[in-house]
Amino acid sequence: MDPIRIAVVGVGKIARDQHLPAIAGNKAFSLAATVSPHDAGVEGVSHHKSLDELIENGPAVDAVALCTPPQVRYDLAVQALNKGMHVFLEKPPGATLSECVALSSRAEKVGSTLFAAWHSRFAAGVAPARAWLAERRIESVKIVWREDVRVWHPGQAWIWEPGGLGVFDPGINALSILTHILPRPVFLKTATLEIPANRAAPIAADIQFCDTAGAPIHMDLDWRQTGPQSWDIVVETDAGTLKLSNGGAVLTLPTGAEHSEDLEYPGLYARFANLIRGGRSDVDIAPLRLVADAFLRGNRQTVEAFHD
Repeated sequence: MDPIRIAVVGVGKIARDQHLPAIAGNKAFSLAATVSPHDAGVEGVSHHKSLDELIENGPAVDAVALCTPPQVRYDLAVQALNKGMHVFLEKPPGATLSECVALSSRAEKVGSTLFAAWHSRFAAGVAPARAWLAERRIESVKIVWREDVRVWHPGQAWIWEPGGLGVFDPGINALSILTHILPRPVFLKTATLEIPANRAAPIAADIQFCDTAGAPIHMDLDWRQTGPQSWDIVVETDAGTLKLSNGGAVLTLPTGAEHSEDLEYPGLYARFANLIRGGRSDVDIAPLRLVADAFLRGNRQTVEAFHD
């Protein structure tokens, strides 16, 4: 079977650190082109300043991976889908819920695969955590997702703009795990969003969720963390405590800890290939819906200005 010819659109840090190595390591794909107005691309691979230029003058491609900021992703996705391409959406899948719904409808209409890629769901501990929790009564959940924005998103102004999500850009990773591992749906009760005086998106958030059985879920997000970084989810159950740490890479059960190799992005591309071969899409918007609820219902507090 011929490999799927894929173009990476948006060649920034995440594309170079994760997408390009994952594509190179998967025989189901061949990197046909890259697209970026600012990056020079990959040596020996056709490079273009825009998706328009790729479509008009570049090599034939079967699929695109959109690694751009979410605010511009909808138009690119529609353009690709209208050309019959399959589309991989880096998280979050769009700047709004309505965009995601519209893209799902478009993909179904044209018969292309659309994949909303929640990479943290492919962390090593997530699948076994989901299986273990399926047979347990959830009593409470605590999420602590604290990191230093200057380390992980230096100079990325788009992330502070409307649609950039602010601290929910990493926080949505925790929500993608939460909505995947808990056996019941989750909804928001209250939220407090701390927004720097010179920014449009929050730098921290304190949120109370619960599941449909009433189990309380507390989420602590902060982008001002220095020193050790925290990406932890602790679930109290009738059978003891489950903990996912290091973003889901380490699973600790009452019987002990398991730590496996990080295969998040290879897992994503394996999933994308299977979806394409099977003629299916996967566009779960549950994590983005919870973020939208936080912005819709959250109490906003202005805090000191943030400077990179």
